[in-house]
Amino acid sequence: MEKREKFASRLGFILVSAGCAVGIGNVWKFPYICGMYGGATFILMYLLFLVLLGFPILVAEFAVGRGSQMGMGKAFERLEPKGTKWHNLKWISILGCFLLMSFYTMVGGWMLYYAYLELTGRLSGLNVEQVGNVFSTMLSQPQTMGLWAFIAIIISFGICALGVKNGVEKITKVMMSLLIILMVALAINSATLPNAQEGFKFYLVPDLKAVKEQGFGTAIFAAMSHAFFTLSLGIGAMEIFGSYLNKKKRLGGEAVSVMVLDTFVALMAGFIIIPACFAFGVEPDAGPSLLFITLPNVFNQMAGGRIWGALFFIFMSFAALSTIVAVFENLIATFMDTKGWSRSKSVIVNLVIVTVISIPAILGFNLWSKIQPLGEGTVIMDVEDFIVSYNLLPLGSLLFVMFCVRKNGWGFENFLKEANTGTGLKFPKWARLYMQYILPIIVVFVYLKGYYDFFANHTASSRIAWMAFAVILLLLIFGMSLFTGRKKKTE
Repeated sequence: MEKREKFASRLGFILVSAGCAVGIGNVWKFPYICGMYGGATFILMYLLFLVLLGFPILVAEFAVGRGSQMGMGKAFERLEPKGTKWHNLKWISILGCFLLMSFYTMVGGWMLYYAYLELTGRLSGLNVEQVGNVFSTMLSQPQTMGLWAFIAIIISFGICALGVKNGVEKITKVMMSLLIILMVALAINSATLPNAQEGFKFYLVPDLKAVKEQGFGTAIFAAMSHAFFTLSLGIGAMEIFGSYLNKKKRLGGEAVSVMVLDTFVALMAGFIIIPACFAFGVEPDAGPSLLFITLPNVFNQMAGGRIWGALFFIFMSFAALSTIVAVFENLIATFMDTKGWSRSKSVIVNLVIVTVISIPAILGFNLWSKIQPLGEGTVIMDVEDFIVSYNLLPLGSLLFVMFCVRKNGWGFENFLKEANTGTGLKFPKWARLYMQYILPIIVVFVYLKGYYDFFANHTASSRIAWMAFAVILLLLIFGMSLFTGRKKKTE
């Protein structure tokens, strides 16, 4: 078995971890919901829930990683008390990472493809309808999507093949540094556009009237759920980087640094998108249509739009690839830890697996479009995303918390000792009661409310059936944690 690597620097750890957290959702969702739910009012709610939800779970993942010096394949096994079986729950992490990559690599390929289109000027001079047709045409061509998804896979596994220091850390540091520089440049450009101040007003000025129109409860849940999902917690994508971290710094401070950088990227995305939309009288929206239809049309109206469009999609490619690299590293480490494989062997095997499992999501938009697993208008990617985002992320996060606080798990004293080893921000001892009783309730609420909202457009009977499924799944996971955590009686 190869000797476990360590990050060369603290900055490398922070940028790599933030790179995992910084994803497409920071750009195609956060600015829109921020403006819709009252600008600065929403941001304050979001920051509050980021501290209440994201911070303790992120520290828990980092602590499990650093304490075990293993990825999720072996982490619970190394830390759990003798006779317990928490390690059986590693499959939530492994399944979650593979499922996430089954469609995220395709979306990463979209970003690379659009960077290519902007760089070569193939979107320049097109009208609104023609820009929309480019996106539709791409989705109808499995060969095009397959090629660019494979390019994203090859680039990302190539980075991981170079190792933690020379590949993941060194290259992600460059990508994240360029990402930040590109964001600042794009934001400055948006600020100089005519009528940009109206966009800033929509985005940032506190608007309680807007919150009231949407409903305070709806706004609060939107802030809570985005704060929860933005850090990619629950499937061990953060845990793996804790396993490459030295003991010089307390984990609370490291978690805060990652959260600050992730929030900075989300806020800067709004400074890029919202003023640009207002400048050209385009309604800001969310999701793929924002990135691949709305914004290319905005760039086409902008002076030097081809350059700004190319820079934007290069930035988006970095955001996507940094997440893909992080998750790939978790999968590679799992096979290295559990099977004793070399890094090169693990890279090759996982490259083949991820390439194969990416095919259904790609074909779901064209050759297999008649398969609509979650109802009319849905595609295969939707069910893959649903399983990860609405199930494995919240349930995995719940298990991390329970493992760190339960006596038949790692235990709060062991968790606290690991979290507070080194110098820096101290994780509070009084947080035990919060993590043991209140935080799990909040996570369960996010989980169940997410189900309800996802199927809100279904019939009442269908909605009840799905909610019943969610409750059964939750009870099953909770029961497994109790059962797997039971110690054998010693004679």
